[in-house]
Parts: sequence; structure tokens; C-alpha cells
Amino acid sequence: MALWLPASAQLLINGAGATFPYPIYAQWFDEYHKINPKAQINYQSIGSGGGIRQLQAGTVDFGASDSPMTSEQLAATGFKVLHFPTVLGAVVPTYNVVSKDLNFTPAALAGIFLGTITRWNDPELARANPGVALPPANIVVIHRSDGSGTTFVWTDFLSKTSPAWKQKVGSGVAVRWPVGLGAKGNEGVAGLVRQTPNSIGYVELVYAVQNRMAYGKVRNAAGVYVKADLQSVTAAAASANMPDDFRVSITNAPGKDAYPISSFTWLLVPAKIQNAQKRGIITAFLRWMLADGQKMAEPLGYAPLPKAVIDKELKAVSLIQ
Repeated sequence: MALWLPASAQLLINGAGATFPYPIYAQWFDEYHKINPKAQINYQSIGSGGGIRQLQAGTVDFGASDSPMTSEQLAATGFKVLHFPTVLGAVVPTYNVVSKDLNFTPAALAGIFLGTITRWNDPELARANPGVALPPANIVVIHRSDGSGTTFVWTDFLSKTSPAWKQKVGSGVAVRWPVGLGAKGNEGVAGLVRQTPNSIGYVELVYAVQNRMAYGKVRNAAGVYVKADLQSVTAAAASANMPDDFRVSITNAPGKDAYPISSFTWLLVPAKIQNAQKRGIITAFLRWMLADGQKMAEPLGYAPLPKAVIDKELKAVSLIQ
């Protein structure tokens, strides 16, 4: 569904935020421009933290985040913000040490990023990977340096599965890392892991796939080592009890087929948009995204939204005034 504008009313709509969904957002905004050439949507992939800050400052028309805004952030914003899930993705441990698929327990991932597991042949890793010749090399930890929804998803999972992580570091779009090197964006982490021997980092699934990087299986709540793919991410979403405000976490979801570091990602839209033409374009885009746009998710490595979530969102679009 497109809203057509006369040439004199051509509008630029600005958004900023998450790098996690950038590949599909870039395609969506390009495709939507072909449908409606009068509507130009410009999106800056600056990280979820930056997207939330720019939305709060009023310098963009919409934000994007891989973590829902907290109640404190919403209260500190001078206007009401609506959350719209767009697709589902996964955050994966990616490494530059062996070419095989490695198995990771939650304890191993927490230990590596806490700095208590420092070598690749540590017993916690060796037990999970029988028959794999893990080297005695020091592990080089790589994490995000910017405020990041990908970091939130990663640390949310670690906080749910590791009491030590929850106590010492916790979850958030930015945390105080005990060890490691920082890189900006999913792109930066992927690049630094690729060029650093014996390194490990975390990136959104599509970045590992696009860069042909090795990424590991993670033991889920049912005790099964699961590799991230469309099916295992969809399985994680199946357990979600979606609240009316769409703010929900699906990390460490139940079910033997669920990939445990999965997440929705959200567009953040003001509930009141004063410019009627911008309001028309944004609401029309959201309806298009929930219909035709979902068909583009799987080829890019994202899982489309469950039908029940789409139906609920279509009703919520009408709340934008």
C-alpha cells in the first residue's frame, strides 16, 4: 500500500539506529521508493543506542533498535513512542580459530567474555567439542564499542544463563566489558574477527553468513546444541507471549529446536506525527512492510514475523496520529 504525493510534496524521511537489521532495511527502503518514488526514506546504521538518542532528540522521524526501549527511556522521552517489530534475527558467536562448527555452552561464552576462560583448549570448550583439535592459543575477545541492540541481545542471554555474568556485568546496549577489543557496528566486529587469528566475537547472523564466517552452535534451555537458522529462530519466536506494547525478550526460549540468542528487532515511531504527509508515508510503509516486505526476509537470513504478531501490529498502526 503506497501513499502517492505530488512532485511538489516530495518528502525525505530520516531514520537511524540498529545495524542488526540494516541489510533488510536497506532493501525495504529501496523497494518502497520504487513503489512510491515521491517518498525517500534515508536510514543511518549507527547502532540501537544512537537511534534511540536521535529519536529522543527529535533529529530523526523514526528510530530502530534491537532492544526495546526501557520504561525509564520511554518516561524520559518527551513524546509517546510505539514499538513495531519488523523481523526476527539471531546473534551468533563467530570465531577465527578452526573452520569447523564449534559447540558453545552458556558457561563457555560467559567465561570467555568475562575473561575467566582464556585459551581455546580450555576444558569447558574441549568437553563440548570432542574430537576437535582446539589449539592452546590465547582467545582474543572482540565486542561492540558502540551502544548496540546486538550487545543487548547477547548480554540479555548471558544474564539469563550465567549468574556470574548477571552479577558482574549485566545486560544493556552498552556494558563495562571485563576484557576484549571494541569495534563499531556488526560490520566492525565481523571485520576485526576476520583479520584477527584466534579471535571470537558476536554478530547478527546475516553478517556471519554474508562474510562466510564460521559461527557456532549454542546450547539452548533444553540442553540441545542448536545452530542459528530461519527454522531455529522461528522456533524461538513461537514461545513469545507478545504484549500489547510489543516489548518482549525471546532469548533462552524453551523448546529443543529454539536457537537461544534470538530476537525481534523494532522500528520506533512517535505516536503523534505532526506532518500529515510524513504520517501518511510512515503508516503506509509499515503496512507494506508487514505484508509484501515480509517476503524479503528469508533470502536475507531473517525470519519473518509470525502471523499473529503481524495481525496485532496492523491494528497498532492505526494508533499513529
